[in-house]
Amino acid sequence: CMNYMFPASYAWGNFSVLAVGIWAIVQRDSLDAIMMFLTGLLLTVLTDIIHISVFYPPNNYLTDVKRFSIGMAIFSLLLKPVSCYLVYRMYRERGGE
Repeated sequence: CMNYMFPASYAWGNFSVLAVGIWAIVQRDSLDAIMMFLTGLLLTVLTDIIHISVFYPPNNYLTDVKRFSIGMAIFSLLLKPVSCYLVYRMYRERGGE
């Protein structure tokens, strides 16, 4: 989000999932919140792959800031399956089936 390389939908999608995640952490007894957070994480994995593959700049336009931004987006994408697993464990602890 730092270099305006990705469209606004990338930022809105990730920040809205972050907001739902905060809601899921605050409301410890809500299964709906944790399920929405898990669904949002899974959807952002798909949309992040699409955003990175479509909006990756050509090599002659790749500056250091763009390289860092894409590196952080890829790092975030690689950490999301781990986050999904941890959120699923929280879902099971709260009584989900």
